[in-house]
Amino acid sequence: MRSLFLLPLVAPMLALSACSSSIPPVEVTRFHLSQPFEKGSVTIVPAPGGAAESLEFRTYVAALAKAMAPLGFTGPSGQGLPLVAELDFSRGSRTEMARRSPVSIGVGGGSFGRGGGIGIGTSFGLGGGGSGEVIVSRLSVRIKQKSDGKALWEGRAETAASARSAAAQPGLAAEKLAMALFQDFPGPSGQTITVP
Repeated sequence: MRSLFLLPLVAPMLALSACSSSIPPVEVTRFHLSQPFEKGSVTIVPAPGGAAESLEFRTYVAALAKAMAPLGFTGPSGQGLPLVAELDFSRGSRTEMARRSPVSIGVGGGSFGRGGGIGIGTSFGLGGGGSGEVIVSRLSVRIKQKSDGKALWEGRAETAASARSAAAQPGLAAEKLAMALFQDFPGPSGQTITVP
């Protein structure tokens, strides 16, 4: 009886795991001061002016926590330097995303997420191809010291997939974006790389 109850739960998880490998490559850009910093307890919050807390926001929080944990970042009640990770995400058709203002990020000041910024800027290609609508998914994260708000690291990841494909689903995109963003942390500063 138990095995019959678990089967409906396990089958979708296996399907999701199989689909995650079919998500297109992710473009990642990161900025930091090329100085190591103490990893510690991280509280994940919405970026100022960014996406508000919602069920989708929680999906991104879970994906981000999963990607950061193996690197030595702990939950809010963990030990070490108290840090804040400001999270922002967006998802929309290629046409919608192209109409939004370009985004610049750079450690050193300015706004992050939806506006301009002071420092080194970058733009992202939208990838994709083929016929039909293309969904672009973006994730932005800024890690700051909780005590004084000093930015230590920030990055942005983006991927595009056909609206009809499993890769366009928010849950799959969230995990792929978070894992790509924190791959080889802290990553090269000021360079855009493609993560398969």
